[in-house]
Amino acid sequence: MARARRVIPPAAPAKGARRTTPSPETLAALGPDRLIALILGETGRNPAFKKLVSAALASLQGPEAVAAIVDRRLTALEGAQGYIDWQKRRTFAADLNTTVTVILNELRPLDPGAALDRLRRFLDGADAVLNRVDDSTGAVQGVFDRAAAAFVEIAGSLPPEDAAGLAARLVEPFAADPFGPLGTVLGDLIPALPAPALAEIDDRLAAAEAAMPKGGDPRREATHHRQAARIQILRLRQAIADRRGDPDAFVALEQAVLPGRENRVAIARRLLDSGRAAEALDWIRRMQDPGMRIATRADLIAGFDLRGPERERQALEIEILDALGRGDEAQALRWGRFERELDAPMLRTFLAKLPDFEDEEALRRALDHAEAFPQPHRALSFLASWPDLRRAAALVVARPETWQGDQYAVLAPVAEALAQDHPRAATILYRRLLDSILETGRSAAYPHGARYLADLDALAEGLAAGDVTPDPQAYRAALRQAHGRKHAFWNLVRD
Repeated sequence: MARARRVIPPAAPAKGARRTTPSPETLAALGPDRLIALILGETGRNPAFKKLVSAALASLQGPEAVAAIVDRRLTALEGAQGYIDWQKRRTFAADLNTTVTVILNELRPLDPGAALDRLRRFLDGADAVLNRVDDSTGAVQGVFDRAAAAFVEIAGSLPPEDAAGLAARLVEPFAADPFGPLGTVLGDLIPALPAPALAEIDDRLAAAEAAMPKGGDPRREATHHRQAARIQILRLRQAIADRRGDPDAFVALEQAVLPGRENRVAIARRLLDSGRAAEALDWIRRMQDPGMRIATRADLIAGFDLRGPERERQALEIEILDALGRGDEAQALRWGRFERELDAPMLRTFLAKLPDFEDEEALRRALDHAEAFPQPHRALSFLASWPDLRRAAALVVARPETWQGDQYAVLAPVAEALAQDHPRAATILYRRLLDSILETGRSAAYPHGARYLADLDALAEGLAAGDVTPDPQAYRAALRQAHGRKHAFWNLVRD
């Protein structure tokens, strides 16, 4: 007869063991007296927290009491003139953020209209505040951005008629200062407004633009500022035209903004989407003065491509030709774009639209063209990303002295892709990368160089005699001889 096994219960937790992460359950266990003591202690140490607690207590008395606290702070902000340097910026930004938090968390639930009024007043003072603070980190601007987003969110939740009335009241102050925060607020409100309200706002904006002084000395700063303000108003009217589905109004406004240099892509896109493909084709093919292209901060961060605007224009032209049933012309443009730029998306679309059994021959012709492209680094990048690694490797081996190590954005990923099946080509690229780092003494890149040398050691096992010159051992010895004093590099190398 089998013996019954003894079941040992799990050990009980040690007496007094508790979770210490604050949560509703763990804080409730402290009891009200202990929590009150903690809150009072923090109010004595943290002015921003004290303001939040005071506002929460005021909310028990009604919206007027909370509004009075906010109004006192806004009045103080409006009257202040002292400069806030970088040492005081963090505390100042935290104080501003606390004001916005009180409006949103305490006043809005009691009276959304009063919360909107205070947010509007807070935003009206943005320029005065930003002019007297060192906001190199953008922390203070971020508080005003938060307030603007909250204003739009609260206004959008109002009944349509109330939201329309609010937006209409913003037109006059926006027209007086088109570069202020109300421009962003009004623009973000437009998608939430009913169609009748859009017509009224557009009429008010048109009147404001018509009332602006015309002409003036183009050399004067005031003239440039006035012209820029006018463009801001016209751009907002274009947003309204888009919201109303009125491409003709959009075109007329674009002609007013940049006569002779209209955004052909923007106009043609709207005409095409409205079923007016023939007019769209006329616009997309119009010759124009390119004028000056100002790269924005966002452009620079994204890596602005000078070929981008023409690529976008031609892609839309092709789309329009397809809509008009002129597929042969569209295909000719696709192939031409590929030939000039090695544009892979254009080639893929070109091949996809070919009749059956014609795509293989066209692809072979395209890859032959890419392999012979006069810009070898672009050719290599295209072949490796297509991918056709066999051709990419052949290109590397055929032109070993061509590759420039400073083109690491191209060479490094291609070398990694070729390493498994094409060690000879990968070795050539890794050597060019490593040589460039050491020859130029780029110490910040030494960790990459050490990794390239380790990759070269791994690739050496797959090389046949005579694949590369010098052989791996001789190459490493030459590195030691030429760069042996670069101790910061060699300390990273595992022998």
